[in-house]
Amino acid sequence: MIQPLAYIHPEAKIAQNVVIEPFAIIHKDVEIAEGTWIGSHAVINEGARIGRNCKIYPGAVISSTPQDLKFNNEYTRTFIGDNTTIREYATISRGTEEHWKTEIGTNCLVMAYAHVAHDCRIGNHCLIINNVQMAGHVHMGDWAIIGGSSSVHQWVKIGPHAMVSGGSLVRKDVPPFTKAAREPLSYTGINSIGLRRRGYENDKINQIQEIYRYIYLRGLNNAEALTQIELQLPPSDERDEIVNFIRSSERGIMKGPATNGDRE
Repeated sequence: MIQPLAYIHPEAKIAQNVVIEPFAIIHKDVEIAEGTWIGSHAVINEGARIGRNCKIYPGAVISSTPQDLKFNNEYTRTFIGDNTTIREYATISRGTEEHWKTEIGTNCLVMAYAHVAHDCRIGNHCLIINNVQMAGHVHMGDWAIIGGSSSVHQWVKIGPHAMVSGGSLVRKDVPPFTKAAREPLSYTGINSIGLRRRGYENDKINQIQEIYRYIYLRGLNNAEALTQIELQLPPSDERDEIVNFIRSSERGIMKGPATNGDRE
């Protein structure tokens, strides 16, 4: 299913039932697994590892050279997980020596004109909407969503199940299960609709809401809030995930709905 007008480097490893449309370009040191479709004029560069049943739409560029002045042509790669779709003219850079790879998980959707820079790590079931511009080293947890035309600062972490509003400037970390909007980016509640869609019961959602009341609504600094959460609230996977995320944050987390300036 490889069209004669496509260019396939002889060293590329292409599974038997991959479809490659006319004028697509596949460079050397590329591996494409079963069931994947590569649209016309897509460019798959060296170091790309594309999983099963992916769709790479026309004009997308995968595993391009990092836009990093420190990059010295070291050998790095880009991994695209199974069942992931990359829409028109999206660009994904390969890694640098910092992490050696850029990763996008399984069942993700990267929409048109989005950019995922070097060394980003995108979890599973993530949505990156049209025109999102993501700088290097961004981490994005499973089931997270970034709204269209948002810009994400380098080294930012976006927690699992978080949802960032379209047009946001994401300079600080976004904790798990939250919604983020406004300028500067602020906590606007938890992503309750998304959690219900993924099978979270009301009791669990209420527990998550109570955790964020300590963090954002009780006038405590982060250290005080985390101490009180561990003392006052029962242990759970969600509690520990939130606490560990905030404690490990290097950039600091987004501000609360009624505070001035960034939280430390």
